Amino acid sequence: MTDTQTFEKILRDRQRELQSRLTRIDVDLGRTKEQDSDDRAIESENDEVLEGLGQAGQEELRAINAALDRIAKGTYGTCVRCGQPISKERLGAVPYAPLCEDCMS
Repeated sequence: MTDTQTFEKILRDRQRELQSRLTRIDVDLGRTKEQDSDDRAIESENDEVLEGLGQAGQEELRAINAALDRIAKGTYGTCVRCGQPISKERLGAVPYAPLCEDCMS
């Protein structure tokens, strides 16, 4: 398996995981709220946390989809700003990274 195929598998696995998580968050946010005011206050706090997790998940999902587009175009692993290769170490840590380490700074 080539590096690109390996990273594509990693990205697609994470994409599926995030989509599943976002679905569960939507279900949790859509559930009926408790009538008790103390319970409602706790649920409201929990909903805020879930919304934050959902937003972070959506941002990561957008980055993953952009990386998968770069794979399809044959530009994956190349910095979108300067055109230089992105190190394997960086891609290993952040497989959807669009920028090399120099352009990140």
